[in-house]
Formats: sequence, C-alpha cells, structure tokens
Amino acid sequence: MKNIRNIAIIAHVDHGKTTLVDSLLQSSGTFRDNEEIVNCVMDSNDIERERGITILSKTTAINYKGYRINILDTPGHADFGGEVERIMNMVDGVLLVVDAYEGTMPQTRFVLKKALEAGVTPIVVVNKIDKPTARPKEVVDEVIDLFIELGADIEQLDFPVVYASGLSGTSSLSPDLNTQEKTMEPILDLVINHIPEPKVDENGSLQFQPALLDYNDFVGRIGVGLVKRGVMKVNELVTCVRLDGSKKQFRIQKIFGFLGLKKIEITEAHAGDIVAIAGLPDISVGETVCEVGKEEALPILRIDEPTLQMNFGVNTSPFNGREGKFLTARKIEERLMKETEKDVSLRVKPFDAENFTVSGRGELHLSILIETMRREGFELQVSKPQIIVKEIDGIKCEPFEDVQIDVKDDSVGPVIEALGLRGGVMENMSNHGNQVRLNYTVPSRGLIGFPTEFMTMTKGYGILNHTFKEYLPMVTTEVGKRKNGVLVSMENGKSTAYALGQLEDRGVMFIEPGVDVYEGMVVGENNHENDLAVNVVKGKQLTNTRSSSKDHTVVLKRPRVMTLEECLDYIADDELVEVTPQNYRLRKKILNTELRKKADAKKMQK
Repeated sequence: MKNIRNIAIIAHVDHGKTTLVDSLLQSSGTFRDNEEIVNCVMDSNDIERERGITILSKTTAINYKGYRINILDTPGHADFGGEVERIMNMVDGVLLVVDAYEGTMPQTRFVLKKALEAGVTPIVVVNKIDKPTARPKEVVDEVIDLFIELGADIEQLDFPVVYASGLSGTSSLSPDLNTQEKTMEPILDLVINHIPEPKVDENGSLQFQPALLDYNDFVGRIGVGLVKRGVMKVNELVTCVRLDGSKKQFRIQKIFGFLGLKKIEITEAHAGDIVAIAGLPDISVGETVCEVGKEEALPILRIDEPTLQMNFGVNTSPFNGREGKFLTARKIEERLMKETEKDVSLRVKPFDAENFTVSGRGELHLSILIETMRREGFELQVSKPQIIVKEIDGIKCEPFEDVQIDVKDDSVGPVIEALGLRGGVMENMSNHGNQVRLNYTVPSRGLIGFPTEFMTMTKGYGILNHTFKEYLPMVTTEVGKRKNGVLVSMENGKSTAYALGQLEDRGVMFIEPGVDVYEGMVVGENNHENDLAVNVVKGKQLTNTRSSSKDHTVVLKRPRVMTLEECLDYIADDELVEVTPQNYRLRKKILNTELRKKADAKKMQK
C-alpha cells in the first residue's frame, strides 16, 4: 500500500479554506521556486475569485515526507452542500477550519455534521489567529460544544488542534501568537500521523465510484472519485453498474491524477488513489465501475434534491439581440444541458417552446449559473425563483432553512418583526456584549428578498447565514411578498433628467438620465402598494423664455443599483429580469400598458 492520506477541507464560508490550501501547497514544496502563484489558486473561475467563494469542489495533491496527500477543497455555501456530503465518501479525515474570531457558524455545523455522520477523523484548524480580535481558546470550546451537540463519539472528540494564519502562511500547535512560525508543517505532520490511511483493498477486483463530475470538450464527461478496490488501467474494458441496476461496458479512455494545480495523465490507478476517468459519456455520480464479470455495486450516494426553480427563456424585450451573441432557445438549451453534465444538483426541463424550467439547490446556485451564461455572451430572461413543493405522506411540504443572524442590539427589534412576518420561528437568542445572535427556522420562500431588506435594517452591519434544514408542512400565510409597487415606463426612448426630476417624489428610481427604456420596463419603486405607469422620456417644452441648458440644472438623487441576486429577490410574479452581457433590466411580463391594466383588473375580480 502506498503512503496515501485523503483529506477534505471543510468550513463555513469565508473562514479561509482556499487560502489555507494555497499555503499548504506552497509549504509542501509542490510549486517550483520560479512558478508564479496567484492567491486562491484553487478558485479557478472568475466568479469564484471575484466573490471570494468556492463554488465547485476542487481536487489537488501534494507530496510530503514520502506521503501523497490528496486534498479536496469543498464549498462552504449550503447551496453546494450536496458536494460536501459526497466528498465524505472519498476521504478518511477532514481539516475543520474555524475563524479565530467568528467561531462556529451555521455552515460549520452543516459541514461537520456531514463529516461526523461519515465517521471521518477530524483535525481542527483555528485560522486567522493573527486577527487582533482573535479569541482562540473560546473558539475551541465552541467547537467542542458543537461536536458534543452533534453526537460525536469519544474518539472523534479527541481531536488535535492547530492554530494558523492561512494568509500569512504561519502555524503552530499553541494558541500563543508568538509561537507562530512561517511553515505549515505542523498541519501536514498532523495529517500524516493522525489521519488513517484509506480503508481500501488493493488485491480485490476493481471498484471505483465517481462522487463528483467534471467536463471538458475533448473527452466529455469525467467522473472524479476514489478507487475503493483493485487496480484500474487505461484502455481496460470495464463495466459500469448504473443507478437503476443495469450494466454497461465501456473502455477507459483516460485516467487523470492530481498534483498541485495540474491534472496529470496516468496509465493506471491503485486502490486509495483519487482520480478522474473518461470514457463513458453519461457516467453519473454514485455509479460503480467494476471489472467485467465481477460486478459488485457500492452503496448509491445521495444527491441533494433541488429546492428552488425558475424559468430561463429567450429574451423577448424590444432590446433583444443588441448586446448578446447567443439568443435562441436552442443555444440556451444546449448551454443548460452542458451545465447538467457536471452539476448533478441541477435539473432542466422544457417549459414551452422558448422557456426552460431550471431547478437548483438555492438562489446562489442558480444566480451563479445566470452570471456565468451572461459573461459567455448569452441574452436571456428569468422569472422569480419559486420553491419546489413536495407531497410527503399526503401533506404538502415546503423547504425550511436554519437561519443564524448576528446583529447589534439596536437592530434586534426590526429583524425579529421582519422574520415574524416571513413565517420565521425563533429557536434561540443569545448576547455577546452588544452583539445579539438569533437562531430561526424560516420557510425558504420567506428568505427570498430578505437579504436586501436585512442589510438596510442593520445598516450593513448584520451577518445573515442560512442553510437548508428539511421539508416541513407548508405555512399557509403569504410570506415574503414585496410591499411596494413599481414605476413602469409607458413609452420607448431615452430617459431625461427633466422627467426623472418630476417623478422623484413618487418613489425611488432605478435608472439615470440618458438610459434607453422601453414600454413595460420597470424604472423605479413606487412609494405605494400599486404599480404606476410613468413617462420617463418626457422632455421640457422649449419656448423663447426657456432654454434647453436649464435642463442640466436638475439635481437628481442617486438611483438604486441592484446586483443580479437583488434583482431576482426583488421581482414579483408578474415580472422578469432581462439579463444581457452588459445589463440587468427589470420588466413586466406583459409590456403593453393597456393589456397589463386589463390583466390586473381580471386578477382583482378573481
């Protein structure tokens, strides 16, 4: 058996997993001295870098003191939690990274629960130890409490703790900041000495199970997983035991190993190796690749079901085709289907000739897909996210989430009131100085649109974290509906400062002067509950005594600029977000003002 250690790095979002992996890679001597390294090397796509989050699990490996250490960097967001669960089947230990100030957070609980259920060996890394506000001893106590609460056994509770700063590349086994040294060896030594070697059998017949998917245009779909038994070779004829029990033979075209940031083509893989294989175009997570004639399926891996869905469709606004390269339903369908090749939590089905229903794990999951498509040159329009309702034992059930909120004590009242209106039930409330921590159970639809409102309520100081809990019977009350109506353009043309100046007292504008608008486009928020059709393209009547230069003296308030997530949160059921490579626009489904008024009147009669 080769000296192998397979570990995953798990943590709450922003607690420094990916930065820590950077330091481990550099400390182990995996990079050449002259190799140029960027921060967060594992976050390979632009959106991951910009947002500072890990979206897809990444695999890397380092050689250290004669050992091969395979490392999986996992996402911290609950929307990508299904990956964390499947990764636990590939590893024998985890590095639980906890922020030295923030301590245990909702996703820390979520990812640790998955690790303990899988029975892997934990090592706790208290990260960001060099923060001036670090409180390492209290944080370790919080971690012990969390382990006990999650039902850890005696062996799991006997975890080693290492204190580190991923950013500075320092670590030590003592909480004293002065003992920090510019090395990650204490962590790597603990991995070798504390994490068991893979529980595999090198002499049996082949068993390999993909837990993650990848895709490239040359070889198609790639299955990433652990060789549980035996040896696998390139060009070998093998059998895939499908999820439904059927069998399919195929030839292994390529096997990729990992080292540092590179995928390396290898000719064979042994039990205990984490590798990627290509050859079966529709290989799926949880299937088992076996030797021909010795087919033994491994237990099927659970894949998290989608909880949220929305419609993606062809852009039907008057501005379609102005900014994008890919506009047709065929192109959109091709792109969505390509995404399902590597994202097992995504479901796509046709809604009508020009629209597709896309289901995912949460708002972030779907908005990142929209953002990726936008950057690739797609134009599309998307509807408001809707929860997926399930029938369990004859009862209609909807997804609920665990919500943890940290706010200053002067913002507690408004937050409690807002969550009460959104169907939330308070589970716990605790004080730390002038900070208050609230724990709630809230229906997922109650959280649609809440983050924006929450930031305003807490003046940007509040911290909101939520993670999927379970499906529970539906709450009958209306939750999370927008209170205010919108201002809708009734003309086509360019917005003018004169028109916007006259409308300012009606509400908050979303656009500036000189912006192209069309009939049915949402240009602002009304102060009242109803929608209002407005003219934002009206110019000033010029006479002998009125000159056009006077128009420039209008001083306007700054318009409200919204991100993609805020747009999706904001829209109502009769509205869409038009997404192009250069703009997000809010619009009504029915653009014509008269037709829309008739449709609204019919709704009122019902």
